[in-house]
Order: sequence, then C-alpha cells, then structure tokens
Amino acid sequence: MTKRYIRHASELVTCKGQAPKRGKEMSDIGLIEDGGVLIHDDKIFAVGTTEELDKMINPDEYEIIDATGKTVLPGFVDSHTHFVFGGYRADEFTWRLKGDSYMSIMERGGGINATINPTKNATEEELVAVGRERLNRMLEFGVTTVEGKSGYGMDCETELKQLRAMKELDKIHPVDIVTTFLGPHSVLPQYKGKEREFIDMMINEVMPKVKAEDLAEFADIFCEKGVFNIEDSEYYLNKAKEMGFKLKIHADEMFSLGGAELASRTGCFSADHLLKASDEGIRQMAESSVISTLLPATAFCLKEEYAPARKMIDSGCAVAIASDLNPGSCFTNNIPLLVALGCIYMNMSIEEVITALTINGAAAVDRADQIGSIEEGKKADIIFLKYPSINYMPYHTTINLVETVIKNGETVYHKEW
Repeated sequence: MTKRYIRHASELVTCKGQAPKRGKEMSDIGLIEDGGVLIHDDKIFAVGTTEELDKMINPDEYEIIDATGKTVLPGFVDSHTHFVFGGYRADEFTWRLKGDSYMSIMERGGGINATINPTKNATEEELVAVGRERLNRMLEFGVTTVEGKSGYGMDCETELKQLRAMKELDKIHPVDIVTTFLGPHSVLPQYKGKEREFIDMMINEVMPKVKAEDLAEFADIFCEKGVFNIEDSEYYLNKAKEMGFKLKIHADEMFSLGGAELASRTGCFSADHLLKASDEGIRQMAESSVISTLLPATAFCLKEEYAPARKMIDSGCAVAIASDLNPGSCFTNNIPLLVALGCIYMNMSIEEVITALTINGAAAVDRADQIGSIEEGKKADIIFLKYPSINYMPYHTTINLVETVIKNGETVYHKEW
C-alpha cells in the first residue's frame, strides 16, 4: 500500500457533507486551517487538522507532502464540454464581433453544422490526439473529471466515432471522462421541418449501438427555438430514459421555452445554460433533484446576459459551473475565467463558485459519491494552489494558480513556477 500525507495546508477546502449543496449550503465548503489529508493508495483515508493527523500515524510509513502556504481543494469537475471535435470556427467568432448573432450564424450554415464535416473527415486516431491535447490543458487548470458530449456528426458513424475516441481517452489519460450522447445537437438541413423523424432515427438506429458498446452514460438534447422544441425534446428524453440513459438537457439558452421545467418533470440530472430560465423553472429546479449547470464563459463569448445565479441560489437551487468548451460559441476551458465571471458578474461568493466547480459538478455527472470533495473513502483527486487562501482565486484575476494535481492518489501534474 502506498501512503501519502498532505500536511500544513494553509486552507484545506473539503466541500464535505450532503451532495449536492443547495441554496445557502453552497457557502459551506468545510474549510480547515492548517489542514491535512491521509491518502492510502488511490483513496482518501482521513481528513483533519495537521495536529490531529500527526497523532494518528507513524510518519515513517508515509510520503510527506508539505503544503505550507498552499490552498488545497478537491479536483475540479468540468461537467459540460464538447471537447472532441474536428476543425475550428474562428471566422464565426469574428462575425459575432461584428454584430452577427449566434442564431443568425446558424441560419446561414454556420454554428454546430459547420463542425460536422471536419469531424466526419477526422479519423478516430486524430480525434484521440486532439482530445488528449485538450485534456492536458484541462489538467493544468486542475480539472480531474470532465464530461464530454458527442453531437458533431448527427449520423451513426460519426457519433460512434466521437464516443469511441472519448472511451479510449478515458483509458489512457489521467482525467476521468463521463460520456454523453448528444445526437440531437442540431437539425441537419435534410431534416428541417422533420425534427421528430430525425429524433426517431437517433432513437432507432444510433442509440441502440451506443448502448451495445456502452459508449455513453447520459443522453442530452439541444432544446431551443429553431432547433428542438419542448414537445420533441420531451419525447426524446422519455425514450432515452426507457433505453437506460441518464438525462441532461441544453435548456433556455437563447429563449425561455420551459426547458428548466422540462428538466424537472423528466428527471434530468442537470439542465444546462439557463440564461433565460423562467421564475417558475427556477422554482421547479429548486424543488427537484436537477442541478442547474451554468456556463458563464459562453455568455461572455456571445455577449449575452449571464444566467441568474444569485436568484437560483437564493431560491434553493443546486448550481454547478462548467466551461462548455466547444469549437463555436466558447472555445475555452479556462477555469480561472469561470471563477472571475462567477464572482464578479454573477454575484456569487468564492465559496459558492468552489462548490459549483467541485461537489455540485460531481453531482451533475452522478459522481458525488466518488469525487467532488475531500472526504474519507472518496477518490484522492486533489489540487494545490500557489497561494494560501481561496480569496486569491478571484483576486488574481483569470490567472491559473494550480501548482500540483493529484489524481487517484498519484501526482499527475506539477508546475515549476
């Protein structure tokens, strides 16, 4: 057995307790001053003050890791990304800077559909290679678990290829990958006006193969005006649930359609985006098990108003924050940017942002019993920040403070400052 002892953390953030954390609970991050963590192999064995843990052990049996002057937190969980794709769409970003809207770009052939051909033309090996490079960047930002979606093929072969690439990456890369099938990510031109027919094609031809190869744990749909309406989205989600998929939904991003309400009544693990969520949708999410996953970097890149995080938290919602890394609306996985946007523009405290990036992100991918907090029995997914307090995270604005990443008890990243 390998034994490691992290001691003298200036601030140890545990995020322990019931998951997910809702409303006022999000401010309770279980902070321990002069904290310590005992790691046995890949699991957390004990957590407490350094003084308490010193009395429990024979130091000769442990590798000692000195965390003096450091902040120690659970590994971040990026619970919404589209990180495996081919090609780029830098031209669209320029169009938006000139005033074109996201929906107008989609209508002229850009948007999601513009990524289809490059992804179709890429080999599985090429997708693994670009995916690995993106995972390396995520790891540097302290992300130890990531959700990845398909959705850039919208045909059987390419959807399976994306998911197989993620399955291979999960085997070879330290970052754990939770896979989501997002076949109904957009409407192919030949199916415009025949959205239900397109969904039936996914249900009958593609998703059984996804299940047969165990390629995806979740199913997702882009419920949006001009894409998939509430009725078609509900039909798809119910069929996906019958097939054994856990559910997610892209909801109320550009228009208030009732996506948050749909997430609540269909039992989605998370409703994501939510810039235009209604008061009733917020109330229903607060009273259900849905995680409200907010993607502020997307709003930032699209120059849209941010999701009403403060209203959601004050209403009792469980809020998560994720990057939405994708080739179009948000080509970034910068965790410090998410911290800054959450604290400065969404009126969240740093404690709430940390909760949103750890234990609530873990709950959004149904992993809160394994990751997202530093507690006995959980995976030893732990990160060290350069500075001694969580308050440096928004203060040293958009600067990556991650110095060391421990994944499953092993050091997998260390930056020499």
